[in-house]
Amino acid sequence: MRTTVTLDTDVQVLLKKAMRKHDASFKQTLNDAIRRGLAPQPKASAAAHTFDFPAYHMGQPLVDLTKANALAGELEDQELIARMQRGA
Repeated sequence: MRTTVTLDTDVQVLLKKAMRKHDASFKQTLNDAIRRGLAPQPKASAAAHTFDFPAYHMGQPLVDLTKANALAGELEDQELIARMQRGA
C-alpha cells in the first residue's frame, strides 16, 4: 500500500538513526518499526512487578501515634497561619 505520512521531527531522527544502524532502506525501517509497535505485547507476570523491601524494627515510638493525623493537621494549620502572617 502506498500512502503519505507526516512524521514528527523526533520520529524522523529516530528513523534515520535506525536506517544507518541496520543499513536498511527508509521503507524497510519504517515497516519494521510499525510491526514492532503494533505487535501484541506479552503480559508481564505479577511476580515481575513484586518488590521486596527490607523491614526493620525501629523500637518503641517516642511519641503517642494514636493521634498522629490530628497532630499533623495542627502542625500544618500552624504553618499556614505563620505564612499568612508573614504575607508569603
